[in-house]
Amino acid sequence: MTTHMEVLMPVLKSLSFTALPRPSNDPVHLRRAKLISRLEEQQPLLDDPNLIRTVQRTVKDGDEKRIVTKQQKVRPWWRTDTAGHLFMSIRMGGRVVEFEKGKSAVAVQSKEKLPVVITALIEAVRAGELDDILAQAKRPGFGKVKKAA
Repeated sequence: MTTHMEVLMPVLKSLSFTALPRPSNDPVHLRRAKLISRLEEQQPLLDDPNLIRTVQRTVKDGDEKRIVTKQQKVRPWWRTDTAGHLFMSIRMGGRVVEFEKGKSAVAVQSKEKLPVVITALIEAVRAGELDDILAQAKRPGFGKVKKAA
């Protein structure tokens, strides 16, 4: 009489076992992943301007911490000027990121072309083309206005 383990053993012997790798805490990888997820939120926002995302936050209540679920409105990263031209920007940490000195937006021909621009930006982030720009954007003091004494 064969047991369940004897039947399972040939299958297990055909598998290659290894140690589970630790999760990556690489700041470049984390920035890329966060920006890609935010850019991916922009595409459904084209169809639903009232898009809401659900986030979880840890809140300190006295001595104990608890997780709270909050609703956040997704804001568009594109804007139309008075002449009707459309511009797409990238936001990191609540601030607009500059691609080049003084240039913080991508000109878009029409709203129908916006998904193509968003997809292109996602691919650029995945390829690492924006790593230097994102590293600059995360610098302490980036975008702070100095007050005159």
